[in-house]
Amino acid sequence: MNLLEQIKKHTKVVADTGDFTSIQVYKPVDATTNPSLIYAAAMDTQYSSLIDDAIQYAKSASTDKQKQLNVALDKLAVNFGLKILEIVPGRVSTEVDARLSFDTEATVSKAHELIKLYEANDISKERVLIKIASTWEGIQAAEQLEKEGIHCNLTLLFSLAQAIRCAEAKVTLISPFVGRILDWHKKDRGISDIPANEDPGVKSVKEIFDYYKKFGYNTTVMGASFRNIGEITELIGCDALTISPTLLKELESSHAIVEKKLDAEKSKLLEIQRINVDEKTFRWMMNEDAMATEKLAEGIRKFTEDLVKLERHIEKLL
Repeated sequence: MNLLEQIKKHTKVVADTGDFTSIQVYKPVDATTNPSLIYAAAMDTQYSSLIDDAIQYAKSASTDKQKQLNVALDKLAVNFGLKILEIVPGRVSTEVDARLSFDTEATVSKAHELIKLYEANDISKERVLIKIASTWEGIQAAEQLEKEGIHCNLTLLFSLAQAIRCAEAKVTLISPFVGRILDWHKKDRGISDIPANEDPGVKSVKEIFDYYKKFGYNTTVMGASFRNIGEITELIGCDALTISPTLLKELESSHAIVEKKLDAEKSKLLEIQRINVDEKTFRWMMNEDAMATEKLAEGIRKFTEDLVKLERHIEKLL
């Protein structure tokens, strides 16, 4: 078996892309998207029909220019999701506007709008994960949505504080980032490389996985944002891993022998102290974690930058 096939024996593999061809090739169970991936895909002429459809839908929905733009962006994100769901048997993650990351009420409202668009196309909310940044306000929104039966994927997650609060909010899935944590530590230490078994991003996901399994949380841990296949093989046994097409291809090309690294039963035996994460504790733990604070803020800014680029492109077409 190649490396990808070996990983699939222990971990759900999810495609981290908006490119349908890659999804068809690697046959993941689920797929995730974000504003950066949607923007990159939208620049490819093979997806112009999805943009055209979003434009026409927006024009029919309103005569107000700002309203048209908002509707077009939502419809485009859902159009990509609909195409992905024609290929994958499971779920697609569709992201809420990153500019709403500190607004609980607006995040909930946007999630409702996205779910309505999916349901108008005969897609049950069970096949959609609403992707939300792991701010305090974002997690509060996810907790409310989960109570309504709308499932969430909490992204831009860099710390145990975020992970614990998500689990207590009973969110369906979290996406702890690996590669971006590695990036921060390499820059902070002034070094060019850290071995996969010492990778701070890998260690962060292992810590979260062990904590969840120790205390019986049902929230799925899905490692994300990988820089190399070494990070991926160090997390075999994690509930799920979302992987870019480039790294999926590399995994498929390798026939190295690997073993399961994360084991829920072993995690249950570990000595781990339980932490109660209320708002004050959450904010203090984040304040004390420079990496998590900086990478969360940076991630929101970067997703917003690509969303604004996409807005400008759609505006011209409108």
